Amino acid sequence: MTLQPTRPSDEPHLTMLHIRRWHDPLIDELGHDARSRYVERFWLGILGPSTTLLLRALTDELDASGGAAEIDLGDIAAQLGIGHNGGRNSALARSLQRACRFGAARVAGRQELEIRHRLPPLNRAQIERLPPRLATEHVRLVDAGRTGSEHRARARRLALSLIECGDGFDEAERQLDRWRVPDSIAAEAVSWAWERHRLAAELSPDAA
Repeated sequence: MTLQPTRPSDEPHLTMLHIRRWHDPLIDELGHDARSRYVERFWLGILGPSTTLLLRALTDELDASGGAAEIDLGDIAAQLGIGHNGGRNSALARSLQRACRFGAARVAGRQELEIRHRLPPLNRAQIERLPPRLATEHVRLVDAGRTGSEHRARARRLALSLIECGDGFDEAERQLDRWRVPDSIAAEAVSWAWERHRLAAELSPDAA
């Protein structure tokens, strides 16, 4: 599998892939972490389960490695429980192609991809294709995000404390849920806190 200008294609012997973080100031500010409840609820039906899980795994890899990593495609396929025979028709290759098709990743060179660690809010056309129940939930989520600045600030402080104490993204969201922080506020708070923590780690003298 060789990476061409627009997508992974069909060379059968690619076993390693270089990935790095796709920096996009607007989406980094307004978007939702690939591991967030927002992505799980609203992007899942667009990306599909395998691609959604793949983006979560690649985001973890990028966080652990400071924004760039070499990944073993066989290992990542085994981690996700999907096939990878090296060709463009393998389940892993299709997941990578789907990530590129929907703008969650892009080809940056031969055997290299840039990965979004935050996905944009759904656009109007995507919202209109949601099942009615999810579309209503999305409207409520957006409306809730426009209010409650005091609750949002408190949730951000709590989320940042949890992450700085070592909780992962999912653990922080679950703890805020146990503390009865509303879903919409919790999701935004953890995304904000994780991004702040990541940036601080990358700017730290010890990061190198």
